[in-house]
Amino acid sequence: MIIGKGSNCLFDDLGFDGCVILNRIEFLERIESDIYRVGSGFRFNRLGVQCSNEGFTGLEFAGGIPGTVGGATYMNAGANGQEIADVIDSIEIVTTEGKFQTLNRTDLDFSYRSSPFQDMDHLAAIFAVTFRLKHSKSARKRQHEYLERRRISQPVGERSAGSVFRNPSNMEVAAAELIERAGLKGHRVGGAMVSNIHANFFINIGDSTSQDMLQLIGLVKEMVYEKFGVKLKEEVLYVHPYCHGLNPYKDKRPAV
Repeated sequence: MIIGKGSNCLFDDLGFDGCVILNRIEFLERIESDIYRVGSGFRFNRLGVQCSNEGFTGLEFAGGIPGTVGGATYMNAGANGQEIADVIDSIEIVTTEGKFQTLNRTDLDFSYRSSPFQDMDHLAAIFAVTFRLKHSKSARKRQHEYLERRRISQPVGERSAGSVFRNPSNMEVAAAELIERAGLKGHRVGGAMVSNIHANFFINIGDSTSQDMLQLIGLVKEMVYEKFGVKLKEEVLYVHPYCHGLNPYKDKRPAV
């Protein structure tokens, strides 16, 4: 199993019965003035800051997102009306047979928090991503505004795996608002708690187990469905200890 920084993963208390490889493909090169080719292990927030400081728009939102370029591509990370798929030009992957392939963005279907790599059976790893950006004099200012907004509205200093649920499709209401309207801010299961700052962040208040977190996720899903008839879908990836294959996320156990 290959991961970047694990910022969106929930590992089981039993661990993972296999080899976990941390991605250290951390290069960044400029192909042209507005085209960046970046290793999949490169820090995503560092890329967002650098591109914005150099006057390019499209990745301002990345400045506040932990993780790697590969992980952000796999999840089609996004915020503030931007998402990584909007500025990708091509993606280089390694297959399970050890072959390199370059995939053009125009041949790939991305959607909200979804990429074709999540269901790609022959994927071993994303190797590099090439971005095509546009000049913007306001990119740096916008990136700072996004960072400040995140600092105020999210539990940045707490231990969490980021947003737990995807926002419901075809609805103008966010998952966090539904959870808050269900009266679940501050609700606890063991050491896991719904954040009082942002209801779509579940934090470890000191001694949370993965089972605490899974039970809290299941409880929130159940209560939101009972009150509003909305089935929330997880964004955080649960890694089962005994899953098989190179893409253990596909074996994610439902939270109950």
